[in-house]
Amino acid sequence: MHSIMPIFGTRPEAIKMAPIVSALQESPLFRCIVTVTGQHREMLDQVNELFGIVPDHDLNILQQGQSLSAIMTRTIDGLEKLFAGTRPDAVVVQGDTTTSTAAAIAAFYHGIPVIHVEAGLRSGDLLSPFPEEANRKVTSQITRLHLAPTSTSRENLEREGISPEDIVVTGNTVIDALLTTVDKQLPFTDPRLEELDASGRRILLVTTHRRENQGESMRNVGRALARIADAEPDLVIVLPVHKNPVVREAVLPALEGKANVLVTEPLAYGEFTRLLSRAHIVLTDSGGVQEEAPSLGKPVLVMRENTERPEALEAGTVKLIGTDEERIVAEVSRLLHDSAHFSAMANAVNPYGDGKAAARTVAAIEELLGVGYRTAEFTGA
Repeated sequence: MHSIMPIFGTRPEAIKMAPIVSALQESPLFRCIVTVTGQHREMLDQVNELFGIVPDHDLNILQQGQSLSAIMTRTIDGLEKLFAGTRPDAVVVQGDTTTSTAAAIAAFYHGIPVIHVEAGLRSGDLLSPFPEEANRKVTSQITRLHLAPTSTSRENLEREGISPEDIVVTGNTVIDALLTTVDKQLPFTDPRLEELDASGRRILLVTTHRRENQGESMRNVGRALARIADAEPDLVIVLPVHKNPVVREAVLPALEGKANVLVTEPLAYGEFTRLLSRAHIVLTDSGGVQEEAPSLGKPVLVMRENTERPEALEAGTVKLIGTDEERIVAEVSRLLHDSAHFSAMANAVNPYGDGKAAARTVAAIEELLGVGYRTAEFTGA
């Protein structure tokens, strides 16, 4: 039996790894050794609990005010010690976090094959998103099996000289996780959200946390939301605010005293998916939300200058608008008042997956290790 070690450390990684962990645990061919770094702590643990994941190893690297360098070095050091006693046949990393790149490097140094989930995303700007664009490019250089979510990601990898034989298009496992979780309709722990859900009022769901947006850009976001709240008294703006004090200090001052702005603590994944399914419009700088919201037929305005997820842009369900205050106000207003524009963006186009990405992932790993064959690739929904 082959030992496979999924390694992850943040909430987004945990969400996208959960379907793979489940599929590996159900396979008679593999022993799944779940290892977490704890780059995030509370949010990571919430997702693991939701999906019933009990880590076999926890590096617990989290430190107050940790730097990217500290995350990298503590992860590599922790895995160095772990690999000395537990040598898997392959390591699975996800996406573009510092945990994923550090884990890939540590495995590579030990001669352990690296399997990269959500491989091939590219924005074309090494500094945006930061440090994600650099992380994923570094990881691609030492990956043995590239699991691309879409054909666009495959093309990005092939342009960089990756052999087509080492790439499998699986779809994105976030859709596997999303569809499973939305169906559960998990309760909100915040009673204000239960009341809002029952009210039938339109919701503008906002998430912002990107490092490159911190500072004046986020203050622009706060001011824009305040203006929208004043202009649209029947709309409720829901902002699950990131725990980073830099984010809170930039966004929240402009929103104080606004009766139709509901600020919450970060939501557990199950609650967030329920809120996402209930939202009218989504305003975000998140990468994952760009994938999730179109799957639920939600128009998404992305507060970034570029994106490594162009598929929904091409489908018309996502629009890049940056962080200019006037632009944010204008784009949200247009969606609220131009029904044709809203309908065009709300088309339930799903370019990211069909809920079967984890099964394709496990089949590709079987082929890599010589115990099975990959299945038909994802071609778009």
